[in-house]
Amino acid sequence: MIKIYNQPAYVSNGAIQTDRPVYREGSMAYKIMKAHDKGGAEDEFGIVFDAIASHDITYVGIIQTARASGMQAFPLPYVLTNCHNSLCAVGGTINEDDHRFGLSAAKKYGGEFVPAHQAVIHQYMREMYAGCGKMILASDSHTRYGALGTMGIGEGGPELAKQLLGQTYRLKTPPIVGVYLTGKLPFGVGPHDVALLLVGATFPQGLVTNKVLEFFGPGVAGLSMDTRLGIDVMTTETACLSSVWETDQAVADYLAVHGRADQYSRLAPEEGTVYDMIIHIDLDKVRPMIALPFHPSNAFTIAEFKANSADILHECDRQIERQTGRAPQKPLSAKLINGALVADQGVIAGCAGGLYENVVLADALLKGGRFGNGSFGLSVYPASMPVALALSEQGVLQSLMEQGAVIRTAFCGPCFGAGDVPAHGELSLRHSTRNFPNREGSRPGDGQEAYVALMDARSIAATAANGGVLTGADEMAEVAPKLTYDAFHSNSYEKRVYRGVGMPKPEEELVMGPNITDWPEMIALPEDLVLTVASALYDPVTTTDELIPSGETSSYRSNPLKLSEFALSRRDPAYVGRAKAVFEKEMQRRKDDPAAPGLGTVVFALRPGDGSAREQAASCQRTLGGVANIAAGYATRRYRSNLINWGMLPFEIDDAANSGIEAGDTVEIKGIRTAVSEGAEEVNAVLVHNGERRALTLRLPGLTQAERHIILAGCLMNTYK
Repeated sequence: MIKIYNQPAYVSNGAIQTDRPVYREGSMAYKIMKAHDKGGAEDEFGIVFDAIASHDITYVGIIQTARASGMQAFPLPYVLTNCHNSLCAVGGTINEDDHRFGLSAAKKYGGEFVPAHQAVIHQYMREMYAGCGKMILASDSHTRYGALGTMGIGEGGPELAKQLLGQTYRLKTPPIVGVYLTGKLPFGVGPHDVALLLVGATFPQGLVTNKVLEFFGPGVAGLSMDTRLGIDVMTTETACLSSVWETDQAVADYLAVHGRADQYSRLAPEEGTVYDMIIHIDLDKVRPMIALPFHPSNAFTIAEFKANSADILHECDRQIERQTGRAPQKPLSAKLINGALVADQGVIAGCAGGLYENVVLADALLKGGRFGNGSFGLSVYPASMPVALALSEQGVLQSLMEQGAVIRTAFCGPCFGAGDVPAHGELSLRHSTRNFPNREGSRPGDGQEAYVALMDARSIAATAANGGVLTGADEMAEVAPKLTYDAFHSNSYEKRVYRGVGMPKPEEELVMGPNITDWPEMIALPEDLVLTVASALYDPVTTTDELIPSGETSSYRSNPLKLSEFALSRRDPAYVGRAKAVFEKEMQRRKDDPAAPGLGTVVFALRPGDGSAREQAASCQRTLGGVANIAAGYATRRYRSNLINWGMLPFEIDDAANSGIEAGDTVEIKGIRTAVSEGAEEVNAVLVHNGERRALTLRLPGLTQAERHIILAGCLMNTYK
């Protein structure tokens, strides 16, 4: 199904060759980045994007940051969507207050505002903004529009603030990975199956981390646009930086239907392009997949899983125990009944699952099934109002409802723990983007356990038709419904979306709800530091969901102090107390002896930052007096960028797994300000562990001069002040 050539490679006459050095300049990705380069250092792009976008978890903080840094108007199209805090179910008025703030900001600064329930962020950008050769930056990790010829990059909020302040996105030329597609998908196999196969083959070894994936080959032509879009959005889970696909008539037709035929151009890699590596996927051989908790890379074909289900689930339970530190009260293996995996819930949702074609095929496969009567529930979330209108026009929504499915509005909740939360001990099958711990909404600290397995909508429907018993769509009789819509129903956008791009109204007042607060003061980096380890995490990877939980906590993201109370709460509940105790001493030091070494906290983790782009994973640490992270390395570029933009030192150490660093240890660093200012990439420190002192070498590899300036100033806002 998949073969990886982890060396410079190219395709010649349909065969993959490995006898030439890398030549990226002929790739689609390189040309797009070069066209957006406004002047960077050697081997570095300084990119200005065609548009940026945020949703209602992130846009308040971004606008507050830019406003505090002197922004007077949005200098490029900025789309504010409302697809995360849509339910307004936590904290009284605070979510809707944020929405009112967003609308007032779009009016004041000249932006675009998409009200709640109209569209999930990425579907709106596909429908209204993506086009061939463009680049879009958004404060959400699943920013991927490559199938439409647009390089999308998901970053933390400060990188968007830089764009709003007229600065560029600094990017060293990334490695480019060719994804060579051949063959044609068989019946019952959908985009999530291809995506899970790709993620499972690349993520565990970090093969494509911070690289760009470039899809090409004869297999592209046989994939519908919805299939391409569904594969593309899941490339985030490989930890790649961005993606782009060759374009063809299918892309031209999609853009034409959406009223943007002028945005089409033919994109393809030049003959002679040599990629840093090539991944070959034979689509003929892809089969329905399932990704078990707690990562999309924990993937198996459904056939393989069925043949070895007891052993696989037993190992999954062991992984859960290793990750959580305790044996599950409700083990996943308990879902194996009479030799078959039995699920409790199915969800088809969001930027990956809620696409037109997925829903149409799910409806067709469900017909004649027997799910329901309380044993298995199915929820379907069309990705946008225009998609829902097209499904309604074709009678699909009525058919689904008649079969017992629940139709919901465009909402990202099932992807981050704020929609369709399963019961304690239950298993949910989801065509959504992630199945990280707690992304289904459970609270393990309260003794709750719930599980998400990722599957394609086709196999979720097949499983639903079989009463919740795991069933691959390839086990069903073939169906052939109409899989395209010929008209884009944009009426709801025309009636409800505020379009003020390029038309700021400075006289408009920002509408500030009582939960919306300014950022607290961040001080400049002191000359000397004494850092207390407030948390030490030895998991192979630490996700941003563990650093700052998703779900109901997202309602407080406009209040930095209140949100910081949730930092690491589901992974290390003692962290906040430890951090606060040190921060109180630091505040007293500033009053009593400003020249004394600064006091702060540090989080130690092996590879922190996988998953979401949300900047709050770093800003909450900073708000509580965090000064640094120490790691073997960082899981994503965006998390490291978030640390830097919030004035935190992204230290790395050798042999981190055997460092013995524990919560409560201290790290003494003399002359850190001078070292950062002078460009040092290694800093000598002293680790104090159980009263014993030993030397510790801290590395700061690859910091640019601009990044060093931000750290010295204390954060991005201070830099601009």
